[in-house]
Amino acid sequence: MAVSNQAQLLAASQQRPPLWRDAGVLKWVIQIAVLLLLVAAFGFLANEAADNLDRNGIPVNYDWLEGPANIQLSEGIDTNPDTAGRALWSGFVTTLRLAVAGIIVSTVLGVGIGLARLSNNWLASRAASVYIETIRNIPVLVQIFLWFFIISTTLPALEAQEGKSWFIASQKGISIPRVFLADGFYQWLSLLMIGAAVAWFVRRQLQAKQDREGGNQHVGSISAGVFAVFAVVGWFINPIMGWIGPIFDALEEAWANIPQTAMQVILSVIAVVASANWIRRFLNSRRTPAGLAKLIDDDWFRMAFSAFGALFAIAVVWRIWPGLSSWIINSGSDGLGVIGDKFGDGRNNRPLDGMLPTVSTGRFANFGPTGLTMTVFFASLFVGLVLYTASFIAEIVRGGVLAVPKGQLEAASALGLSRTQSLRKVILPQAFRVIMPPLGNQYLNITKNTSLAIAVGLSDVVQVGQSVFNKNNQALAVFSIWMALYLACSLTISVVVNYINGRLAIVER
Repeated sequence: MAVSNQAQLLAASQQRPPLWRDAGVLKWVIQIAVLLLLVAAFGFLANEAADNLDRNGIPVNYDWLEGPANIQLSEGIDTNPDTAGRALWSGFVTTLRLAVAGIIVSTVLGVGIGLARLSNNWLASRAASVYIETIRNIPVLVQIFLWFFIISTTLPALEAQEGKSWFIASQKGISIPRVFLADGFYQWLSLLMIGAAVAWFVRRQLQAKQDREGGNQHVGSISAGVFAVFAVVGWFINPIMGWIGPIFDALEEAWANIPQTAMQVILSVIAVVASANWIRRFLNSRRTPAGLAKLIDDDWFRMAFSAFGALFAIAVVWRIWPGLSSWIINSGSDGLGVIGDKFGDGRNNRPLDGMLPTVSTGRFANFGPTGLTMTVFFASLFVGLVLYTASFIAEIVRGGVLAVPKGQLEAASALGLSRTQSLRKVILPQAFRVIMPPLGNQYLNITKNTSLAIAVGLSDVVQVGQSVFNKNNQALAVFSIWMALYLACSLTISVVVNYINGRLAIVER
């Protein structure tokens, strides 16, 4: 028996290839080597660029962010920023406004046009086809210029007028009514959160009763009704939640008293725990009744990437961003204490309020401070991006609907569902499994295409950044900020789309 075991061990050792011929080892070595080469090449190029700029008297640093901006912005949250950092932030907020509003509007428009192209109505189908084939084959920059010309030349001149209007379109832009948060919003929001919790509990109980006894318990309608009752009642009795204000004041005071080192330790521990928890859950997903399944190279790479992410977060907290805790406390003017103050003084304040656009009278007629006003620059870029992106989304929706087997529609019709009901309850839920991945690409495209604002003079982050580095010669530093901001936007969109895509995926049993 001993001789037999020795023979098996000898045969196994002879079958195992040496390390320099092991495919798994070679793949890891090559990947690590390529990664190190890329990091070294990027570091070399960055150092060479920094040295060349330093020899020309242009040192690369980020001290200029706290220096004076000396620029005037055409529009944004701050048209006369004090510092260059504030100017870049104002431009980035404009970029975010364009991206978020563009994604929402283009999605709604694209879905409607895509469904219209599949309609049995000949006129709607042909009109949608002409729109799609025309808009998506014209470069987006040409369309932006076209809309800039249409708005700035063909619309009537802005004239001073008395009173307020619901809609104003002129050569200076477009202005529509605007809804904003009033003094009673936070009290009302607190009641809405309570209502959401109660509605969730009611829905869970009704769903359990329906699963146990059968029948239609009207789960969705009753849950929505409970939430609606809280929303309506809370609109009128929102001052009763004013007691939450002192809690926010106490939280801000406690937060401010946390030492910076303690905050850095806490954030580092959170990063390590999050990484370890992700690795634990990942290993649990690979377990079988016989034990842990054999891990492939991609599995090891994912775990290594999670650990590297925790180390990178710790490095950011301790080295790159040592004043993280104080920055969070002092970021912006709306701290926790200010939010606490907004819980009101016990009066029945309206949660939401609105304002109609007005025209100010003076030497020249201009839009007033009320309403939601889009300048000709913002409006031309917004309309051009939305129409262009909607044409691609429409084709994605059409392809997703056509990917659903025809038998699904026939089965829905056999059950007595109308075409609208079949589309809403049967076709679209299945189609969105196909639609979501390419739809995410269009969201990334419209976000990156907002950089075309520089073509029409809109003060987005690119145009502001160009003005900044023209004054202080910090082009490399500004480029790095651009890359970081757009990368953050792209990764955020990817995470959201991948999460939705995962929720829509069919769970195999």
